[in-house]
Amino acid sequence: MGRYGRYIPWIILGCTILLFPLRTSNYYLQIACLAGIYIILIIGYDFILGWAGLLSLSHAAFYGIGAYTSALLSVNFSIPFWVTLPAAAIVAGLFGLVVGFPTLRLRGHYLALGTLAFGEIVVLVLMRWRAVTRGVDGVTGIVPASFGLFVFDNNKSYYYLLIFFILILAIFARRIHQSRFGRALIAIRTAEVTAEVSGIDTNRIKLLAFILSAVYAGIAGSLYAYLFRYISPETFGLHQSITILTMLLIGGGGSIGGSVLGAILLSFLPEWLRFLKDYYLLLYGVGIVLMMAFMPDGVIGLAKKIISKIKFRLPLRRNV
Repeated sequence: MGRYGRYIPWIILGCTILLFPLRTSNYYLQIACLAGIYIILIIGYDFILGWAGLLSLSHAAFYGIGAYTSALLSVNFSIPFWVTLPAAAIVAGLFGLVVGFPTLRLRGHYLALGTLAFGEIVVLVLMRWRAVTRGVDGVTGIVPASFGLFVFDNNKSYYYLLIFFILILAIFARRIHQSRFGRALIAIRTAEVTAEVSGIDTNRIKLLAFILSAVYAGIAGSLYAYLFRYISPETFGLHQSITILTMLLIGGGGSIGGSVLGAILLSFLPEWLRFLKDYYLLLYGVGIVLMMAFMPDGVIGLAKKIISKIKFRLPLRRNV
């Protein structure tokens, strides 16, 4: 294939992504936008589960905090998107600091239960604090995202906005993974006691990962609010945290590619199975259980094994 042959698959993939809105319906385009938001969510969640090995069930809560921060600033104070989005990231990060400081001292299922409690508290506050959050009625009237003369008021334009944010956040995550901080996270996941003995401040590293994960969730929440221009508390409950967890496990933890595959697969799979009517939920659930049982490293792990076997079987090139 030549010197630049390895770039051909990436070029094809890029062209497919860019041309997708031109070849699909508005309905599937909205699902693609939702999948893009999930990609950001799961890349952030990967910091704590895939890289540090910490099971948190509060990711949807930070997602909701980001969404409500942006929505309320937009509706109540007419603050533009490019201010509310970083505000959502900062507020979610601060909550990540407050929650992570005590809960990350717990381990295993105790950590999962602690973060689960926080997630349920957030949903209850969003439902009961009507004076601020508008309760179960949700927040409506969110102004479309805009930048200068560009207004992202339809699924097609918003799709390209999401592609921009996914690229930026994925590149940043990759740089983090390749840094000393990323290697410290892997060391904690592999053997936390050994990491402590070798001089890694495990509590500080885990807290930073938790905050970073919350920041990603806050950004995703802000983008969700501007996509649908309506948010309500039930969107950010425990079922959402379970969905995020499942997407990461199916795609494969510890890999940006796994985050992307898991988000896309579980966003579109329910739509592809709807022709089965009453049986699609059953088949959907059985399929997820089978994938988690027989593909513990996710789809990306299976793909890596197949590629490594193909490379191993390829004959060596001989110099003539």
